[in-house]
Amino acid sequence: MAAFFQKVDRLKPVYDVTYKAVLLLCKLLLVADILITSMSVLGRYVPFVPDPAWSEEIVLTLMAYMAVLSAALAIRRGAHVRMTALDRYLPKGLIKALDLLADLCVMLLAVVMLVVGWQYAVKIGARGVYVSMPKLSRFWMYFPIPVAGFAMIVFELEALYGHVKSILLKEGKAA
Repeated sequence: MAAFFQKVDRLKPVYDVTYKAVLLLCKLLLVADILITSMSVLGRYVPFVPDPAWSEEIVLTLMAYMAVLSAALAIRRGAHVRMTALDRYLPKGLIKALDLLADLCVMLLAVVMLVVGWQYAVKIGARGVYVSMPKLSRFWMYFPIPVAGFAMIVFELEALYGHVKSILLKEGKAA
């Protein structure tokens, strides 16, 4: 059993690279958001700075990407919202089981986000356009949901693996 876990542990660099790529994407989106917002605000008060009509819609779309992708990043760090006030009073085995159940529920949510989010992006999003940019499909407004669903699945697989590993290796040592 331990040999299996050693082989699977070799995938950690893949998770690290995925995490760094999503984090870099969030940082780039934040920089773009700040630059576009700054240009828009300056354009209202400084005559030679343009105030593009598309800035509000793009800023909101970028914020949607950052919100859902940063939630996926929180899964990897274990920084998502959870109730731990009673953990010191509960048996360790129950806490592990509850953590596993919570991660299974989040995995289910991630699958729904991926599947249904993709359907919405392709069906509803592809039919509409941004008001200020009629050539740009609203697909890009719905696309962050399946992207975040995919990232959540990747990070939840790692979290679930960690739970299963901690349970099985502890039980294996006791036997």
